[in-house]
Amino acid sequence: KTQTLSSSSVMLRYLFSDNCCNPLSMGAIKKMIEEEISGIYVLSLMIGKNVIQDTENGFFMDVNDQVSMVCAQLGAQFLRAVAQRCPTPPMKTLISVGGQHQGVYGLPRCPGESSELCDMIRKALNSGAYSALVQKHLVQAQYWHDPLNDDLYKKYSLFLADINQERVVNETYKKNLQLLEKFVMVKFLKDTVVDPVDSEWFGFLKTGQAKETETLQESVLYKEDRLGLAAMDKAGKLVFLASDGDHLQFTREWFTANLLPYLR
Repeated sequence: KTQTLSSSSVMLRYLFSDNCCNPLSMGAIKKMIEEEISGIYVLSLMIGKNVIQDTENGFFMDVNDQVSMVCAQLGAQFLRAVAQRCPTPPMKTLISVGGQHQGVYGLPRCPGESSELCDMIRKALNSGAYSALVQKHLVQAQYWHDPLNDDLYKKYSLFLADINQERVVNETYKKNLQLLEKFVMVKFLKDTVVDPVDSEWFGFLKTGQAKETETLQESVLYKEDRLGLAAMDKAGKLVFLASDGDHLQFTREWFTANLLPYLR
């Protein structure tokens, strides 16, 4: 059904291997925001009819289909794709907490109790992340960014290569993203889930090797301003925050001091 967001509203969406309502992650963040800001409406997006379906869809549902579902529900790395593809209703501030904007090249640790599932995913990614079958049915493959096979990534990545303007520059994506007043990116300095962790600040491994990284500002994406990030940076719209902890691990004090000001 259609969800109408007021001017005082927050929309949350998790990374894969979690769900909308986990009391140790998204549920805790939702509760924290509601307790800190009186009268605010917080929507933690559920893709599916229940928490089980939401968790499964986080692993196996085409990310493009997930974005389309969210756009339809609202009347209009995941929420960034929503901002780029669905400018209505307008998104004022995008806060990315540990999101991998340049994708991942590794799956060092899966959160939760899905070790067997994670092992299966690793094998599938190593054997053929860019095959049509794996791309269509494995969410992690759509975030898989192989610096050793850059041509394959750009040609066959169904989601990440598209929203990062790797093939062609979609001027609508660029225009819509620049409508944001602030784009806040949080990097976890001891992250054991996202590899490389630089992706949380839009950095990544340099093409052709898998050891040396580059920052957003050093990337072709920024230098050619294919997504409008350079213009946003110059306008003071990009905010880079760091938390000295593992993935999604931060104190209420850190949240209040660093993120709450962007939610008011």
